[in-house]
Amino acid sequence: MTGTSSKWPIQHPDRIQLYGLPTPNGQKVSIALEELEIPYEAHRVDISKGDQFLPEYIRLSPNSKIPAIVDPKGPDGRPLTLMESGAILLYLSEKAGRLMPTRAHERFEALQWLFFQVGHIGPMFGQFGHFFVYAKEQCDHPYPVERYRKETRRLLKVLDDRLAEVPYIAGSDFTIVDIAHYPWVDCLDAFYKAADALQLAEFTRVKDWLNRCKSRPAYARGAQVCEA
Repeated sequence: MTGTSSKWPIQHPDRIQLYGLPTPNGQKVSIALEELEIPYEAHRVDISKGDQFLPEYIRLSPNSKIPAIVDPKGPDGRPLTLMESGAILLYLSEKAGRLMPTRAHERFEALQWLFFQVGHIGPMFGQFGHFFVYAKEQCDHPYPVERYRKETRRLLKVLDDRLAEVPYIAGSDFTIVDIAHYPWVDCLDAFYKAADALQLAEFTRVKDWLNRCKSRPAYARGAQVCEA
């Protein structure tokens, strides 16, 4: 993936190479890189044009999803290529030694919420957005929108209840677990325009937490990375 013949020429081969787009999953990694102050070079993978199916991208992300990274200075000094935003967040956190608890009890508590985002928040919010925004002409039956609307609200209630106990999702401190969640929560209104449909105003603790996360300087720097 080097040289001018590549679709994504590399100008700084000593830095982490980020391949993505400012979708919620893409934002997770660019925001984390900014929070952790890790030097990186960003490359836009335009999924609307099918870039994710190009052979040179599939070599980075066999599942043809964004984001992916290449770290030329990976473990033991060897290059490391990673797909899947959750795995990338964990890797970056460990590389920088920040934004995750180190004590076993707190670490596993944080990991359960990270996997909660990967297994539930992302897939269900994404399905809601697909049927609420994109599939109206192909599917006018109310069932899928209502199914995923109810599940999205249920998951928001899980987050709201959690945030009644602690200021951040993993506990007392801001971590990569918050970075994993908040671009997805933000997109419900900012991108899907579903505040009324989901009655987002009911989830007051989620709203307060989201505003605190977005007020961090890394959000402004990282949210639009790989934008056109």
